[in-house]
Amino acid sequence: MFRVLLRFELNPGMEKGFEDTWLSIGSVITDHPANLGQWLLRSSDEESVYYVVSDWVDEESFREFEHSDEHVHHRTKLHPYRRGGAMYTMNVVHELVGTRG
Repeated sequence: MFRVLLRFELNPGMEKGFEDTWLSIGSVITDHPANLGQWLLRSSDEESVYYVVSDWVDEESFREFEHSDEHVHHRTKLHPYRRGGAMYTMNVVHELVGTRG
């Protein structure tokens, strides 16, 4: 499994608009056959910071999607809310599921 972690630093006061926009366009990612799911998380330590985690079948499929016209269009809808951010990619090595998993 290939995991992508995005860090979004938002313009203060734009959190609600960002969340609403993310929800409205999220199916662009989750409808992709290689996507295994995604999550939006708000930092409990930093003001106006969010994370998006998405899981993919493999890196090749993610990279193909990342460079698609559809995804570029999707990304532009989130740009007005951002003042910075970063992307981290990784391969899942092991998974341990808790008893409530």
